Amino acid sequence: MKYRYIYDPRAITEYEEAIIWYSERSELVSENFVLAVNEKLDEICEHPTRYRNTKKYFRETFLKKYPYSIVYFVEEDAKTVVIVSIFHSSRNPKKKYKRQP
Repeated sequence: MKYRYIYDPRAITEYEEAIIWYSERSELVSENFVLAVNEKLDEICEHPTRYRNTKKYFRETFLKKYPYSIVYFVEEDAKTVVIVSIFHSSRNPKKKYKRQP
């Protein structure tokens, strides 16, 4: 069964900021970034436990062509993946896991 996903408000902000940053440089790169995130979210929703646990209940996977990772946790009862962060690799890694379920 495919899971659905929801964004934590912080993740939405990070995602929107990344899209804006890329669109200021190139509309095509921005569109490709959105596609890369959507493809990775589809993979996560198909197999939510596929990617490694990085801290407690958090899981993380990386985008191939962009310096971002997607940090999430799985709510098994609701069959939901909660996207906690769209995290740029140059940021302080301690800030990845701020949200608690």
